[in-house]
Amino acid sequence: MAEAEDERAAKRQKEGEAEQADVDMPDAEAPAATADPPKQIPVQQLMRAYYGNIFPYQEMYEWLVYSNDSRHAQADSGFFQRREFCFTLDGDIFVRYQSFKDGAELHAALVRQVPAKIDIGPMYNVDPRRRNAYAGLENGFQPRQRELVFDIDLTDYDDVRTCGSGGHICSECWPFMAVAVQILDAALRDDFGFNHILWVFSGRRGIHAWVCDKRARELTDEQRGSIAAFLSVYKGQENGQAKILLSHHPSIDRAHGLLLPFWKEEILPRQKLLLDSAHWRSVLSFLPDQEIQHTLSSRWEAENARGIADEEACSRGRWQDVEDAVARVVNTKAVDKGLKFALQKGLKECVFAHVYPRLDVEVSKKRNHLLKAPLCVHPKTGKVCVPFAAVDAPTFDPDAVPTVSQLLDEFSAERSARQEHPGAAAMEKGEGWKHTSLASCMTVFVQSFLQPLCAAGREELGSKAREAAAQPSLAW
Repeated sequence: MAEAEDERAAKRQKEGEAEQADVDMPDAEAPAATADPPKQIPVQQLMRAYYGNIFPYQEMYEWLVYSNDSRHAQADSGFFQRREFCFTLDGDIFVRYQSFKDGAELHAALVRQVPAKIDIGPMYNVDPRRRNAYAGLENGFQPRQRELVFDIDLTDYDDVRTCGSGGHICSECWPFMAVAVQILDAALRDDFGFNHILWVFSGRRGIHAWVCDKRARELTDEQRGSIAAFLSVYKGQENGQAKILLSHHPSIDRAHGLLLPFWKEEILPRQKLLLDSAHWRSVLSFLPDQEIQHTLSSRWEAENARGIADEEACSRGRWQDVEDAVARVVNTKAVDKGLKFALQKGLKECVFAHVYPRLDVEVSKKRNHLLKAPLCVHPKTGKVCVPFAAVDAPTFDPDAVPTVSQLLDEFSAERSARQEHPGAAAMEKGEGWKHTSLASCMTVFVQSFLQPLCAAGREELGSKAREAAAQPSLAW
């Protein structure tokens, strides 16, 4: 049975290699003689050309093999083949438990099957294609490793963003994602000691984090749930009010130090949260002092009646009003200490409620949870799920993310230019992305993430080799 599976896999790879040898670019419709603009080609019709010419399959393989390739004596040669891939084919057909022996076989399958979406699952103890052979056995088919992953979606911020809702994303609400990256990246590195973290734009309205240290990949479901719970300060809504759980851990003070400047300089002016009464009442509700709430509401209503000249400056100025009002109470000796503490806590909770990362905890808790692969294409927007560095999150522009049609146009232009010059070098197989806008994103992926990850993997395998050599031998 195993031999038959191998023969079928080899046949699929051979067919795929023949098929991908020269993947034709889709032809755009010729412009009509009228003034009507040419029709856009549907995203799915572009995917075969993307997978065949641009998709960085070799870099994807180098990531997910974690240095377990034939170059290392201590490598696990079957490591990559025990990884689950799930393809969503056109028509929402899910094909789970796929596996491939290397990047070339993965690439061949992508070109052959043309999935609308790629999801990555865990690395199992056996090849997931052969899972049925182990059914009923104790520990017969179990996940062994899986990156610790996090998923944050802007739809979870719809109650605190005013620029849009649902699938909307723009530069006005991106700061919610930017500060989420900074908070989580700092916590994962400083509180848990992780080093290899990949940040990815989801292609539409969110971000994903892949924590790839071996220690993270080997976490149990219970351990993952504990980490997710620790990072989930925002606990959702309760009776119309955000539920915030603030501990005395130093990470809370560090997070507040990052959140407060974003709240004042980015979120308040961009979202204009203190411009209308519905939103400012929500903010003031965090302060357990009816007099402060009434005084500020009355003042702001009067200001609105006179007209607001600078809406962005208005929200910043009104938050200063809030801080000043709290400070006056706190600095009054006759005021009860309990009220002083509650007001200061309320200020802090207000910031956390609006800006702290809102995690989809269920994504992080289970090893067998699928997550969309980096560098695939969002089927609705056509945007590529591009990696970015955490330090660049504040300046990342979701509107500037390359689309699959843009990348194919750039690739086609480069190929045509080379064909017009017979002496020009041919493009290397698997490196089409280097001649498109994807190159800058891949530079971040390779230099900031992949190279350090591979170096750590090689060091670990080298350590294993040294340990094996140091073991006493039974040979005479």
